[in-house]
Amino acid sequence: MTQQRTDNCGELRLKDVGREVTLCGWLENDREVGSNLSFIVLRDFYGITQITADTEEMVKAFAAINKESTIRVEGTVRERSSKNPKLPTGDIEVVPTKVTVLGKCTHEALPFEINHSREADESARLKYRYLDLRNPEVKNNIILRSKVVRALRQAMEDHGFIEITTPILTASSPEGARDYLVPARKHPGTFYALPQAPQQFKQLLMVSGIDRYFQIAPCFRDEDARGDRSPGEFYQLDMEMSFASQEDVFDVIEDVLPPVFEKFGTYSRSSKAPFVRIPYLQALEKYGTDKPDLRIDLTATDATELMKGTGFGPFEEDGAVVKACVISDFHQSRKFIDKCCDQVEVISGAKPYWFRVDENGEIAGGISKFVKPSSDRIKEVLGLSEDTLVVLSAGKKTQAIKTIGSVIKIFGENVPGHMDKEQYQFLWIVDFPMYEIGEESGELEFCHNPFSMPKGGLDTLEKAAAGEIDPLTITADQYDLVVNGVELSSGAVRNHDPEIMVKAFELVNLSEDDVRAKFPALYNAFSYGAPPHAGIAPGVDRMVMLLAGEDSIREIIPFPMNKNAMDLMMGAPGKVTDAQLKELHIKIDE
Repeated sequence: MTQQRTDNCGELRLKDVGREVTLCGWLENDREVGSNLSFIVLRDFYGITQITADTEEMVKAFAAINKESTIRVEGTVRERSSKNPKLPTGDIEVVPTKVTVLGKCTHEALPFEINHSREADESARLKYRYLDLRNPEVKNNIILRSKVVRALRQAMEDHGFIEITTPILTASSPEGARDYLVPARKHPGTFYALPQAPQQFKQLLMVSGIDRYFQIAPCFRDEDARGDRSPGEFYQLDMEMSFASQEDVFDVIEDVLPPVFEKFGTYSRSSKAPFVRIPYLQALEKYGTDKPDLRIDLTATDATELMKGTGFGPFEEDGAVVKACVISDFHQSRKFIDKCCDQVEVISGAKPYWFRVDENGEIAGGISKFVKPSSDRIKEVLGLSEDTLVVLSAGKKTQAIKTIGSVIKIFGENVPGHMDKEQYQFLWIVDFPMYEIGEESGELEFCHNPFSMPKGGLDTLEKAAAGEIDPLTITADQYDLVVNGVELSSGAVRNHDPEIMVKAFELVNLSEDDVRAKFPALYNAFSYGAPPHAGIAPGVDRMVMLLAGEDSIREIIPFPMNKNAMDLMMGAPGKVTDAQLKELHIKIDE
């Protein structure tokens, strides 16, 4: 193999018995049985091999070495008398004749046991990430990530896309999240920004005549962490196609992703093309979310009119919307129901209500005293039979929808028989609203991506400007890719026409001058003849998280930040010297 070793710790087999070998790795464990017998576990990137010291001299030599030191072992391969079928190398052992310390671990006590690092406090894991990565379980996620990225690259190239890297230092742009700003030393008072996404660059590549572009693109957003979102930087499979429609993008993604998920995923089943398509507003009404998990068979029903007149306060409030989720074959206890309802309240911020139809067909439990007077009508309308639980949400429409979405998720995951978990269920959310009323501003704003093409083009926008139609009814050629309840990507057919772009921004009170100022390169480029184009950018980190079956995205990132966007290992962010600040023409005002 190399001058240091003849083999790695994962490859020796019975065929190698009798060979003189040299292995290198980390001393994982040393179990002494007596003065002239000890069993040493040697670990490297490829696996582990048992070293059996059977002389007093070698037992003492290994005993003098701290665990997790790097060592080189020279010896002879022999067949093990007590084999370990759980290990690829479990049929053999190496009897050492010499051990050399290559890198001494000077610490008697480690911050955590390497093979149990996932049980340690996360702060310790992140501070000593180089030790955490020695754990084969953690390391395997990083190897998986490498394999997935390689497969994605190959698939994109097979579809005629070429990989092009776009700039990391660019201009600040209003793309929905906070920028990371970089002061420009040669231009006092001005700043670069790290790209939130290569959005404008990839569209400019289409104007340049590049027909099919992709890259595994780093993106930088100063936003808070979540289980499926890491603060700071993340990576996406960024792609764009010229002379393309929504259908063209769907065809590529539906061909590229399922084989990757089937090959590398925790589950071997994956959706086949064509993926299910659900309009945005329908998804909210039916599933309580624009990221439904189709592995769950529960849905929501509007029960606003049905529950009026029951006398239950939350149902009778002005403007209250009531949503119901019917769960059949329900045999769980009251304690189970209360536990699930508590989880729903934590997630959604609102309390759900419930009643059940027992084995005798009688309504009981929860708010049943309000429901019983209208039981026949309610059972008929909702199609209720014996052993059925009905969970309801109530409140303003957005809150009722959010709560029932949490009900579907929590009860669907926990009630037996309502979730076919071991698969990857893809779907497209389509027909997004182009505009919405901002919660803070109370004014008309872009709902998602201002670069999307509005359905109906210029004609629709002019009708909205003239007051002939409500701007809130305009939908965009925009789409989200969702798998197992996780948003993997957003994409769109782009607005490539300067006239349509200006009119779209005018509806949110931004003039043509504002468009020129905010997006100068894009606006100017489009005036030189831009092709129709469309694209998407599935998140690589989320993809690998799903494939690995992890709940936290930090488990599949080599060196992640913590939830507060701090790198505990490197000590970032950190202070800089006054000289550095002076050179950048910056003063700190705390």
